[in-house]
Amino acid sequence: MTQQRALQALGRLKVGQMNKTEAAYAATLAQRQHAGEVAWFKFEGLKFRLADNTFYTPDFAVMLADGALEAHEVKGHWQDDARAKIKIAADMYPWRFVAVRVKAKKDGGGWALEEF
Repeated sequence: MTQQRALQALGRLKVGQMNKTEAAYAATLAQRQHAGEVAWFKFEGLKFRLADNTFYTPDFAVMLADGALEAHEVKGHWQDDARAKIKIAADMYPWRFVAVRVKAKKDGGGWALEEF
């Protein structure tokens, strides 16, 4: 096992458990829900089939107040396979796929969004 793989294995959480960044983003979604922008959201609520034995589970399934459906992926650091999976899912499914990352405080804080 490479050193990078060993470090990744230590940081893995059980399915259904949020890391700190995901929990912070869930709080943001809850605020948006309270403000009426988001109708519903669920952590790891959907699984998209990309090919035989290949799936993509976004961090959050989100329904906006207007009924639009989105898949939000919260990232601190991208692995090549994760970026490939979200791009493939975006090509296959009629959803808006969004990657979300924390913006540094020196850059104003909040969340940076990347649409696929």
